[in-house]
Amino acid sequence: MMVGGLQETVTAEHLIRQVGSAAEHGLSGVWAAQAFGWDALTALTLAGTAAPGIELGTAVVPAPQRHPLVLAGQALSVQAATGNRLTLGLGAGISMMVTGMYGLPADRPAARMREYLSVLRPLLRGEAVSHQSETLTAVGQVSVPGTTPPILLAALAPAMLRLAGELADGTVTWMTGPRTLADHIVPSITRAAQAAGRPAPRVVAGLLVSVTADAAGVRDRVAEQFGLAGHVPEYRAVLDREQAAGPQNVVIAGDEAQVERQLRRLRDAGVTDVLVAPFGSQDEQDHTIEVVAALAAADHHNG
Repeated sequence: MMVGGLQETVTAEHLIRQVGSAAEHGLSGVWAAQAFGWDALTALTLAGTAAPGIELGTAVVPAPQRHPLVLAGQALSVQAATGNRLTLGLGAGISMMVTGMYGLPADRPAARMREYLSVLRPLLRGEAVSHQSETLTAVGQVSVPGTTPPILLAALAPAMLRLAGELADGTVTWMTGPRTLADHIVPSITRAAQAAGRPAPRVVAGLLVSVTADAAGVRDRVAEQFGLAGHVPEYRAVLDREQAAGPQNVVIAGDEAQVERQLRRLRDAGVTDVLVAPFGSQDEQDHTIEVVAALAAADHHNG
């Protein structure tokens, strides 16, 4: 389950309640996005104290704004504080934000990410690095007790999917529909992992989900709140693959049976984990969590 406030600003108390709800319903993990609210890794450290035992994931931390030495220290600190439960989701960032907000270059995202991972991975293993190039300098070591967290790479374009299969442990997607997952994401990253001699990749699909009697109304609200994503080149490309006009066309919404069918389409597409972002009124969100948890428990029982 996604926590931390996609729809509204949340307090620490609200965040703890979200995490507690996920744990009480038997969900396997909580994930935090890095946007304009909570720092994702800080939120997960708090989450770890509220829900011992469940997975903690970022979906995702944009890499350009965090030097690998800084991110390695943060990630290993979360590992040490939470008993090694972190899955580190990384992304190249939305180019217009990387350049417009931070003044950082956003060209050659796959090449930059390859270089970033070549430095980050040994740092997460506690190794010293000495790397100097035109685009990245990193000299040093991070010493924090804890195990190396698995890395998932946000990947939509072919080059980034190849990189995710080769150097990461899988991918995490956002607002990506079942057709694109089945025909593009899953086969591309799986081929890359096989070619690199790596295990089958994890594919975590993040989607807005709402169990509701007013699916049309939910889609209208999604269009209003998340419509800007439909104009961002990175998301526009994946929505076009899905033949979707906007984010409202990939939200999972409807009654319990409709939501179950849509979630099972993701499993059939080869998704290994569904990352649910409950959407709607508080009652709709609560009901969504209950329904998703029941489906997850039934799947677990049936093997």
